[in-house]
Amino acid sequence: MARNGERQGARVRGFAARAGGWSARHRWAAVGIWVLFVVLAMGIGNAAGRVDVKDSDQLSGETSQAARIIDDAGIDEPAGETVLVQARNGELPATAPEFKKAVADVIQAVEGTGAVTNVRSPYAAQAQTVSKDGRTALVQFDMRGDPETAADRVAPVQKAVEGVARDHGSLRIEEIGAASMNKTFDDAFGDDFQRAEYSAVPVALGILLIAFGALVAALLPVALAVTAIMATMGLMGIVSHLQPMSDTANSVMLLVGLAVGVDYCLFYLRREREERMKGRDARSALQIAAATSGRAIIVSGVTVCVAMAGMLFTGLAEFQAMGLASLMVVAVAMVGSVTVLPALLSLLGERVEKGRIPFLHPDKRRGAKNGGRANGDVDRGSRFWSRVLSVVLKRPGVSVAVAVVALLAVASPALGMKTQNLTLDQEFGNSLPIVATYDRVNEAFPGGSEPAEVVVKAHDINAADVRSAIADFRAQAVRSGASRGPVEVTVHAQQNVAFIDVPLVGGSDQGKAEKSLALLRDHVRPDTLGKVDGVEAPVTGQVAGSKDFNDQIVGSVVPVFAFVVVFAFLLMLLSFRSLTVAITSIVLNLLSVGAAYGILVAVFQHGWGASLVGAEGVGAIISWLPLFLFVILFGLSMDYHVFVVSRIKEARLQGRTNTDAIRHGVVTTAGVVTSAAVIMVAVFSIFGTLSMQSMKQMGVGLAAAVLIDATVIRGVLLPAVMALLGERNWYLPTWLRRMPDLTHDEAVLPEPAPSQEPKGGEELRV
Repeated sequence: MARNGERQGARVRGFAARAGGWSARHRWAAVGIWVLFVVLAMGIGNAAGRVDVKDSDQLSGETSQAARIIDDAGIDEPAGETVLVQARNGELPATAPEFKKAVADVIQAVEGTGAVTNVRSPYAAQAQTVSKDGRTALVQFDMRGDPETAADRVAPVQKAVEGVARDHGSLRIEEIGAASMNKTFDDAFGDDFQRAEYSAVPVALGILLIAFGALVAALLPVALAVTAIMATMGLMGIVSHLQPMSDTANSVMLLVGLAVGVDYCLFYLRREREERMKGRDARSALQIAAATSGRAIIVSGVTVCVAMAGMLFTGLAEFQAMGLASLMVVAVAMVGSVTVLPALLSLLGERVEKGRIPFLHPDKRRGAKNGGRANGDVDRGSRFWSRVLSVVLKRPGVSVAVAVVALLAVASPALGMKTQNLTLDQEFGNSLPIVATYDRVNEAFPGGSEPAEVVVKAHDINAADVRSAIADFRAQAVRSGASRGPVEVTVHAQQNVAFIDVPLVGGSDQGKAEKSLALLRDHVRPDTLGKVDGVEAPVTGQVAGSKDFNDQIVGSVVPVFAFVVVFAFLLMLLSFRSLTVAITSIVLNLLSVGAAYGILVAVFQHGWGASLVGAEGVGAIISWLPLFLFVILFGLSMDYHVFVVSRIKEARLQGRTNTDAIRHGVVTTAGVVTSAAVIMVAVFSIFGTLSMQSMKQMGVGLAAAVLIDATVIRGVLLPAVMALLGERNWYLPTWLRRMPDLTHDEAVLPEPAPSQEPKGGEELRV
């Protein structure tokens, strides 16, 4: 009779339940379709090739305008390289015979590689690459071939320079330039990320082994997350022909894909296992998991996708690539979790518990008779959170006040947040020798290593008025105080384009260099080149690119924040049909993000505990991180919120009181939320160990936010707020009741009757 009741009550109308039922009935077809999808996505993506973001796509404004002019003219600016020659004790002048011999040896060595062209001696008449104090000289040259791939060909040149340096021990001989810097950073960045990526999967698997206590159960989430990532990598190649991708987007996709892929499978698998432990037959357990956790996964996944889509509104090609790649991997992981996972569980049956680990399996931990399947064991859930909730629900008002005050206190340092593009010494500290070389060049030749570049486009670049305007610009650039010179001009007459290189006063000091840039853009250019009709003269370069990037980031904050918050609110409203739940979800997520910002500022800007993560002396937050963190965290925080609130609502629909429903929902989800949070925190913390400060900041910010969200927010603040609100938790104004009903709540099932579960491998039909 009970089984008939279960069969009748189990009819659900939600997409997740229907997808899970179909997959369980057609398990081999579901698995086959998934494998085929992954293989086809990877195959087509590899065949199509990946189109990467170009410099001309990176930014809008003057930097992009300059890149467009250069691209349209078909001019390939060679990758320039510089060799610093400097006396170690500072006493040997550049005119000394030994010094000149070293310069000659450098020129001979780099020319001997056959990889360079246009080698310029510091002693040439127009070179002007001997410092004012006469103690430093620069040998300059260009790399042959495509400048985009120069980093791949610079290694022999670097070895040749190192050989000369060994022969002249009294002199400092060091190479720096576009190719050598890119190679150094690519090696450091690549090694860091490779180490992080290789560490992330074993860490996640280890935590899942502790959570499930069985090898097969632990492998399932990792396997599905990895296959979702593989499929997305193929899709990125296909989509890149419409929206160019990048290595950074690929790394972020891996990070997000592993986090949400494991989380979604964890939610589903834990619910299915919980229902079996209650005594339900495997068919009903899978049915309930599909209707409950499956639906929560879809709501959460769609919300995360919407949050990631917010990055498309920045107008920054790199952010758009990261947003689209993250969106795709979340969508793929979500679909895989509600389709192929039920099929795998149906195929495995009891074999999902294979490879049990002594003392870790839940049966052993419970120490209960009969395999730990008593209802009380499951309902009791986490003892720790049961004790916490007893205090929280006894005095919800006090709990809300204490939690909010604590979170606001943690968030308060964010009010003084200082964002900027980190300089090389801030980004890498003393970990890379090339950073010290960069500082030495800037000290000897302020602004010389990264000059501003004015790209002049005219109908006739050799016209008298254009030549006169360029000459005036050169003179006023120095006279205005923006540059100390030399201001050099390179004319490409055939393309009617000229490049004006202007060393900026301020050099590597970003703040001072930006003031010099403003003088060029706002005064020198309008007074000279701006007076000639038909002339375009955007100012680009490293300082200009950094300034334009920051301006664009600041300008996109409001639209991105508004898009993410409004659409997340609407999704919560439609999914739970509760105005209160929608509002509280937004407020709680904002508190979580604010606390993460506060921790970032405290550690990386104020230096509180910075030595613990190797972040001494940074003094600022990388400019792109606050917006990036907001989008990522707002999406990921919804995982826990949707999962916990769904369980509370389910308990309320089953007739429990408000307080009992809250207790049941939080305590029974505490294990899976804790496991999911520990995995995320562990994976993100790996990125906090990397050498690049921007990656440290990202890792620490993400890890701190997830930890706060899974503990203070979901374990204290959410239940306390819901306890205070009572029945108002489910308030929906009359005028909103005509909106689409996306709740599709599972049918209320009676308590299970004793039944004999099918053996491993026996087909489970839903």
